[in-house]
Parts: sequence; C-alpha cells; structure tokens
Amino acid sequence: MRSTSVLTAVCGLAVLSIGKAHAQVNTVQDTAYDPVQTLVDRLDLEKYKATIRGLAQFGDRRQGTKRNRDAVDWIEAQLKSYGCQNVERITYEYNPAPRGNTAGAGRGGGGAGRGRGNTPSPNGRGRPGNGPGGSRIFSDMRERGGADSSSQPDPVLRALNSEPSTPGQRQQVMCMKVGTKYPNEMYIIGGHMDGIGWGQAVNDDASGSAIVMEIARIMSMPDVQTERSIRFALWNNEETGLNGARAYVEQRGPMQGKENPPGSGKYPEPKWLAMIQHDMMMVDHGPPTPDGKLAPEQRKEADINIEFAITSKFADEAMKLAFFWKRTNDKYSTHYPASVGPYMTNTDSDPFKDLIPALSLRENERGAHIGGNWDPTHHQPIDVLTTFTDKDFMLGLASAQTTLGALGQLTGATVKR
Repeated sequence: MRSTSVLTAVCGLAVLSIGKAHAQVNTVQDTAYDPVQTLVDRLDLEKYKATIRGLAQFGDRRQGTKRNRDAVDWIEAQLKSYGCQNVERITYEYNPAPRGNTAGAGRGGGGAGRGRGNTPSPNGRGRPGNGPGGSRIFSDMRERGGADSSSQPDPVLRALNSEPSTPGQRQQVMCMKVGTKYPNEMYIIGGHMDGIGWGQAVNDDASGSAIVMEIARIMSMPDVQTERSIRFALWNNEETGLNGARAYVEQRGPMQGKENPPGSGKYPEPKWLAMIQHDMMMVDHGPPTPDGKLAPEQRKEADINIEFAITSKFADEAMKLAFFWKRTNDKYSTHYPASVGPYMTNTDSDPFKDLIPALSLRENERGAHIGGNWDPTHHQPIDVLTTFTDKDFMLGLASAQTTLGALGQLTGATVKR
C-alpha cells in the first residue's frame, strides 16, 4: 500500500499530507480579494440548467444504445469547446452474464454489477431487501428501471428510449485541468452520464454530470490556473454496477505518477489525492405523499448530503475531507446547507474508497432516504425536465458551489486580474 493522503482543516487552514512530501495547501484567507469566490460566482443557474437540458435531449441515455453513444459524443464536444485539457475516452468491454446467470457479477465488464439486498420483497415486485441499517434499497445498481415503455406518456420520448441495450464496447469521456506547480497530483470529480427508466434521467444523473461539466467549464477559462491537477470524469455504466468507474480504476490506477514520455514533465495519470462523486443532486422533498408521489416542494430542512464510507480503508481521511467540504459549503453555498454522513454506498466513488479518500455528494442519504423512496422520480418516467422547479435545480447548483469552492482551495486556484 502506498503512503496515505490525510486532510485536516482548522481555522481556514487545509493541510494535505501527500506521500513523503507532506505538502501543505493553504485555504484562502479572509482578505479583500478571494479568487475562489470569483470562481464560484461564475456558476450560473441558467447555464447549469442548460447543461442538464443538453444531456436530457438524449433521453435516459441507457448504456449500450445509440442514445448513450450520442450523449458521449456530445459531452466530448462540450468539454473541447470549454478548452478543457487532455480530453480523452476510456474504452472497455461490458458483456454481462445472460439473464438468470449471476456468475461473475460485479467485476469489470463481466457481470450485472454488485448489489445489496438482492432478495425479492414480500410484495412480489422483486424489490431488493434491506440495506445498511435496515433501510430498504429500492435499486441495487442493476438495470431494473422500475417501469416499462407504456409508463411514459410522451410518444416522442418513448420512441427515443425504445432501443434496448446490447453488450460490447463502451466508452466514457474525461478531461483534465493540469496543475502548474504540482501537475503530478490530482483530484478526481465525477458524475455518471448513463441512466434508465424511460424518462430523461434528469436527476439521476444529468444533475451530477452537469455539476462536473460546469466546474470543468469554469476551471478551463484562460484566466484560471491551479497548482494541482483536476480530473473531470463522466462515468458510463453506473446503473449496471459502477462498471465505468471500475474500468477507470483498473486501467488508470497502475499508471499513476508515471511521467510519459520520461523527462517530458507530462503525467497522463497523476497521483490520485481524492475522488468526489455527484449523483442525484436535486430532490430533497422528504418522504413521498400518501399516494406515493413526489411532494411538491423541497422540505424546509433540505440540504446536501456529503457521505464517506466508515468501513473504508481511508475512513479517517475521508471523514476529514467530508467536513472540509461542509465548511466550504458554509462559506460558498448561497442557498442550501450541507450535512455529513458515514454510509456512502452504491456510487461511483465506491471503487476508489479503499485506494484514496472518497466522497459522495447526493440530495439525500443513500440508505435511509433514497433507499426509503424519498425520491419517487428514481428510475422512473417522471425523471424529466418538467418535473423539477428552480428550487430543485438550485440544490444542484449549491452542490456545484460547494465542490468548486473546495477544489479551488485544495488546488491553489488563482484568477488573473
């Protein structure tokens, strides 16, 4: 095991120990000019919504379909238009076992994906059983979808989503902001661009993917520099068991910190410092109404849930990182507060959690709330643009403010004046 990364934050000072160097990163002090605030101020609700609309045009973007491949092409074109550096694709194979054969599930591209509580429920609907803490997990990261085509009343959207998934080659797009002082050290932020459910996969997970893309757009502006590098990743195959994120870990993990070509000062895969995932970012309406529908408004206690895995090998470091993210939310979020929880699960940060500190940002706790059906749009035909209000989109933008603020501090971001 290589040396660990430890984050502590006290009185505005974030200290990150990285390997033998134990490099220190100072957060922005309370001075007249705060470059991180300048970056956060560049986030805009209408631009965030426009990015979500761009992803929604491809329907639910289910992996193994033309609509998914078209969305990958669109994401790549957007990142290039931002000027994001080193735009590239990860290519991998996804060949799941035939239905009814679970051998090899959850590894690389070979199975249907890992899930929790995969036992039929007493109601006979095949919903998974209890997850951590006794909460019911209604989706176990396999492509259940929760609906059929007839549940989608829009004939255009129903037709767009009609092509079934086929096995084979998959691709996902990523790019980088290269650090000027420590290019060989990198934070990874991600969201998954694939979805299911016969809708537009707006909340799950265009909302998280748009956060990644909007931060990439701002960090790629010509007047912005960072001392450390940032990877922007738009994962594929999340709904099948985190297969895209797993493929990245398997392919790129061994490449970390290796200069290529030697002596060039270029590091195609810098050393990972931490990974932060964004998945389902807009619905904190509380439990469903008595008829099982989405409550009409965000609950008054609505917040951003920052989770780490208490059972991971980097639990202490991840916890400190999570509270740093919360303190950043206190400073830079304009609308919604944040809370920290220790039960991160079923997210693309899972493959990283025993390698580096890893976090998941969500609209609710994955087990107690999302698993308890607090988001009735989850994998449903109503996960479409018209379901959500500006208050919902603002919760996603507040998460973008939080992550951009944290990254700006940790990477030593500056803005030319």
